[in-house]
Amino acid sequence: MAFAADLSTLTDALITSVTKISPSQKGSAHIQSLKRRVQGGLRTGSHTRTDQFAVAKQLEGLQEKFQVLNRDELAEALRSRLVELEGSRNSWLPEILSLLLQLSDRPALLSTVDRIGKKDKPSEAPESLSWSDLNPEGAAYSGEGIWEQVDFTADSSDDDDFSSVVSDVSAPRHRPPSSTSIEEDYIVPDEIFTPAEDDDLIVCIEKAQFWRIENHPPVSQGKDKASQTITELQLARETIFMLQGLPTSVFWRLDDDAEIDRSYTLAHSSNESLASLLQCFGEIGAKINAVRDFIKTPQTIPYMQTFCRGVEERLHEFDGTLSQVQYGYLSAGSTISLLQLLADVRQHSHELALLAEMIARLGKSSTDQPMRCLDLLYDLICMLEALGDESASRRLAKLFFLCFKTYTRSIQLWMETGQVDPSDITFFVRANREGDLRTLWHDWFALDEGPRRQKIPQFLETSVQKIFTAGKSMVFLRHLNALLPETCEKSDMTLDEISSSDSLLLLPFSASVESAFEKLVDIDHSLSAIRLREELDEKCGLWSALDALQHVYLGKDMSVLSMIDAKVFELIDRGRSWDDRFLLTEISRTAFSSIPAIDTSRLLVRPASTTSRESRNHRSVVILESISIDYGLPWPVANIITEEAICSYQRISTFLMQIRRARYTMVKQRIRDARNTPVEKDDTLVYALHHNMLWFIDFIYGHLTYLVISTATQSLHSALFETKDVDSMIAAHQSYMSSLEAQCLVSENLSPIHKAVISLLDLCVHFADLQTAHLSGTSNSKEEDDEEDSMEAVKIRPTKKGPEDEIDSDDEDDDMGHEHTLTVSFHDSTYDQQMRKVKLQFDHLATFVADGLKGIARADGLPSWDILAERLEWRRHNILR
Repeated sequence: MAFAADLSTLTDALITSVTKISPSQKGSAHIQSLKRRVQGGLRTGSHTRTDQFAVAKQLEGLQEKFQVLNRDELAEALRSRLVELEGSRNSWLPEILSLLLQLSDRPALLSTVDRIGKKDKPSEAPESLSWSDLNPEGAAYSGEGIWEQVDFTADSSDDDDFSSVVSDVSAPRHRPPSSTSIEEDYIVPDEIFTPAEDDDLIVCIEKAQFWRIENHPPVSQGKDKASQTITELQLARETIFMLQGLPTSVFWRLDDDAEIDRSYTLAHSSNESLASLLQCFGEIGAKINAVRDFIKTPQTIPYMQTFCRGVEERLHEFDGTLSQVQYGYLSAGSTISLLQLLADVRQHSHELALLAEMIARLGKSSTDQPMRCLDLLYDLICMLEALGDESASRRLAKLFFLCFKTYTRSIQLWMETGQVDPSDITFFVRANREGDLRTLWHDWFALDEGPRRQKIPQFLETSVQKIFTAGKSMVFLRHLNALLPETCEKSDMTLDEISSSDSLLLLPFSASVESAFEKLVDIDHSLSAIRLREELDEKCGLWSALDALQHVYLGKDMSVLSMIDAKVFELIDRGRSWDDRFLLTEISRTAFSSIPAIDTSRLLVRPASTTSRESRNHRSVVILESISIDYGLPWPVANIITEEAICSYQRISTFLMQIRRARYTMVKQRIRDARNTPVEKDDTLVYALHHNMLWFIDFIYGHLTYLVISTATQSLHSALFETKDVDSMIAAHQSYMSSLEAQCLVSENLSPIHKAVISLLDLCVHFADLQTAHLSGTSNSKEEDDEEDSMEAVKIRPTKKGPEDEIDSDDEDDDMGHEHTLTVSFHDSTYDQQMRKVKLQFDHLATFVADGLKGIARADGLPSWDILAERLEWRRHNILR
């Protein structure tokens, strides 16, 4: 308590002395706040001890720094002293070492072992220095100037101070003023100047500058003409400077051309010959200058950057050749000849001249037409090879393969990983927005060929689709978690081997490029396609899905379909709620549950909208178009069997169901007729019509199922076994569906024949309804007068039944239940007249169908149409007249 009281008293005194506040205000809130803050600062334990481990770590780091900077002597000295300190440790050693580390100033730069060593030696008494020991004459300490103030900043800088510290760290910090002398202005030694006796050399150099007017005064050569004669060496050097892109006096650069100053002449050459010679040099220089300007243009396309670098290397080689020629001119006894120089320049600038012509054709279209440069280079090499210029074609081929390898990096990335490089604007694959996995193959990626296929090199057009397929296969495999091992090294090796000089000697250039790219593509395409094919066959259920579609849509098992048809057709005949989607789905799932290939949970039956159904005749087979059967496929299989293919399956399924509907109506009517009506002698026409209609229906259905669908399905399986990638599988299935649509008469170009067949089916249903109405009308007319017998209008209304009748019916209800939907009248025409009308319609429609099939068979040549047409034609002649 005494300590606390003393601390409080001292705190009050400290606050009073610092803040100058009167002691009378001791109880104010401000004073109390200050007191709490001061006590908090003085409280015991507010400052922690130094972390000894952090200090040790800093010292170790300092030793490593000395060793990295090749100051091993400092590291060893520090280590030995730390070892020595370990023997005499005390509690404040970490604080002491931390303080020394914080006070250190660039120890690796300013410390020396000598300075450290001097501390270990016993201090020696400094020797006394007297004025008599100094030589006053000619010494730095002579004269009265030693007492003057010295301006150290005038002739020194921070660097001088730094160097002085580094060079002599043992020197005292405060030196006598006389030790720093003021340096006088630097005087250039006379020996570096040309002595006066070399004035002739200076005059010679000045005279060599022929462009000076005073050196070559103009000499008149006629009216308004003047010329200056120069040496051939001077003209040759001017030409070399011009070819190197330097400004000269003889050649002027005007736009893209090199103009010649005709005021310079040679003493031993005519002006016309010299002008012609210089014109040749000017044309070559203009082309080379165009190349120099091209490589200065910034390029954003990767392969164009590689192309510019290759052209720049060739320019460097050309400049080096010119420098060697110029160096040869300086040799003693060398011969200077402009003609020889022209021959040498033409030889070494041939490749650059060809590139200049190509660049001129390229123009400024490298951004709008990103592949034009590669195409032009390819065409140039092929042309040189055809002309027999092997040297130029071989060197340009190496440049082409460098550019081509840079260009194919995006292609390799796409084929090996399925990724698109967004920074490469020249790549022809564009990634769309990812969506449903069922449309991965068709919608996630697209070929961005650009206008007029400007993003695809002409020599790669045949392989673009294979590249596109290989990349999509990798994306497909990635979503199936079945990625392939890396194949990048194989692809790189292929390009390097083909682009080597030895390979170019064996094959023409076009064949070399084709071979290189085919190997690059085939390695990735074949591996990804085979792996994806295995995944689709073994794990994705492709074959079981095809088998399920055969059962659901194409009537592969009639025993299953007959159960569905019987229930649906019965509900339609009774006029009940046959279009309930829950009822239809349950009926279908129950019927197909016995087939292992079908997953009934994927099966869904959806009727059309109410408005479209009400607008149709319930006795027509067209009403069955309201039923839509959907079978959901796994997303990998859905990429092969597309939604368009499912729609084709549904159209074929509806057509087959319509045929079964007509046959069901006629068979049920014949069964009722056999039960309730005795055989009449004048019913020959009715029996003949019934027989021929039933034969027509059976033959049409049998032709479609047992011949068309069965044969096409076998062909599909064979084609799928031979496919190599998903695109081939999709194409095979699309061909299969197109063939089925055509042969099953549901394609758009066969709509007249299809409508005629539907009319025939409706006619069969109408024929059965006439017989049913006639049977009902005959039994009712026995109770009426004979005058009204033949004109009886039969229109049966539905009767009310209990709920139990919706599920179970007796035999009488089974026989007559379909009459609830009949609206047949004999008021306008008799039963016999309507039967004869039915016969005429049947003959007309059967003839139309047969003739139409024969016509399209002659046009397209499908054998199934010929077979169907011949059978219908044969049967038509056997119909009873």
